[in-house]
Amino acid sequence: MEQEEIVMPLHEYECTKCGERFELRRSIADRDAEYKCPKCGDEQPRRLCSVFGMVMSARPEFSNSGPT
Repeated sequence: MEQEEIVMPLHEYECTKCGERFELRRSIADRDAEYKCPKCGDEQPRRLCSVFGMVMSARPEFSNSGPT
């Protein structure tokens, strides 16, 4: 039996001290847990509103393009 891969959301942050932008893979429950800027060590970076891509299935039963 193959082991299922756990996919963690990617959250984007910006340091309020040095302006560094960085990403962290964290569970939704941990998205606001304490973390530090990887560049300057500041402990209060802010979470950014991220955009994301989505892959649509090629299978007709999952398509929302209407009847074929």
